[in-house]
Amino acid sequence: MSSPQLVLASTSPFRRELLGRLGIPFATAAPNCDESPLSGETPEATALRLSEEKARAVAPQFPHALIIGSDQVAVLDGRIYGKPGTHERATEQLRTMRGRTVNFFTGLSLYNASTRSFRTTGIPTEVTFRNLSDAEIENYLRREQPYNCAGSAKSEGLGIAIIERIQGDDPNALIGLPLIALCTLLREEGVAVL
Repeated sequence: MSSPQLVLASTSPFRRELLGRLGIPFATAAPNCDESPLSGETPEATALRLSEEKARAVAPQFPHALIIGSDQVAVLDGRIYGKPGTHERATEQLRTMRGRTVNFFTGLSLYNASTRSFRTTGIPTEVTFRNLSDAEIENYLRREQPYNCAGSAKSEGLGIAIIERIQGDDPNALIGLPLIALCTLLREEGVAVL
């Protein structure tokens, strides 16, 4: 019996590149979801809920597929820092985060559209930012333009230069798709990665 189709519910080039590393054929689809946190929702709950919502959003297009949803939030002092979207907001985020440790939480869901069941997990990563000058922040943002990344930094690119330390179980989680956890979820669904 062949494995079901695998679908990544994301248009992120970073997540697509990460999933491609596993060498398993997959399709991508854009999930149309409101990514706003709900009132009273913890950052971790937001990431887990949105990972499920993204997978569920594309399920009607792929009724027999295994669908991967992932979402990430950056948290400092109880405040969620999402994708900045603009240079000004990214500058504000990095000025707030400099010299401090930020908690990144990545929610990961694997939705079996045939059985309508979820396998969901969360992966925390602590990132300590260097104590950057305003000029260093400006130089980084002009060169990298990480406006579509939670926390305004791309650890897989030049952003590694603004980071002092990363602590977590899966280096890919910080980029947006925790492959170690995903391999576990795929195996639980009977998908052979190797």
